[in-house]
Amino acid sequence: MSRRLLAAFFAAAVAALASATSSAQTQPPLVIDSMAGRDLFQFYCATCHGPDGRGKGPVGTALKTPPADLTKIAERRGGSFPRAEIAGFVSEGPTLIPAHGSIDMPVWGPIFRGLDSSKARARLRIDNLVSHLESIQETGRGLFLTNCASCHGADGRGAGPVTDSLRVRPPSLTEFAVRNHGVFPEERLHRIIDGKDQTVRAHGSFEMPVWGDAFRKREGLSDDAVRARIEAIVRYLSTIQERQAH
Repeated sequence: MSRRLLAAFFAAAVAALASATSSAQTQPPLVIDSMAGRDLFQFYCATCHGPDGRGKGPVGTALKTPPADLTKIAERRGGSFPRAEIAGFVSEGPTLIPAHGSIDMPVWGPIFRGLDSSKARARLRIDNLVSHLESIQETGRGLFLTNCASCHGADGRGAGPVTDSLRVRPPSLTEFAVRNHGVFPEERLHRIIDGKDQTVRAHGSFEMPVWGDAFRKREGLSDDAVRARIEAIVRYLSTIQERQAH
């Protein structure tokens, strides 16, 4: 996709978002300095796929083919996120999957290479964007990375990026079975994450986020959807448990 076509794409997105048109409307920038996957997604993808990736972006209703729910990629692949395939799709574009009616989805690889003279930076943008897509998957691992890893670490061992700012270090989530005589306490963990077990306090004088309420209020999920999401997180935690030493 040429720079001119990309500009037209953004102009169309802005026009759809505006409550009224104006001849003095300025063209939005075509590139941002941030290399963070979340920022890239919000800037380049959210107008169609929505800020949360569920396909409900502000221009989605204007498209002949509704944007896909990008949080369901792993679910549609049996729980496994096809990272290499998605990276190729984002970078080189769809080969068999038409999108946006008769207009192809923007092919971000050539676009990023055209906007940035550094091929390495263009490649890093793609990698970070794909990492963000992986983090929002409705799988246990994706949900864990999105909601828990900042405190408990990507590996669940309690060394997340915000750990140093907490009064009480988050515990390792890989030792539940070891501390419970080899039995993974599935039901209790479900209650803790949902917020029904009030015996666990974290983050110094603040309680650990009550994800049951957060999912309901922040995302408007039904009780069944909240239960399914928490069950997915608990199932993922069961897969990262350390084995009891013999």
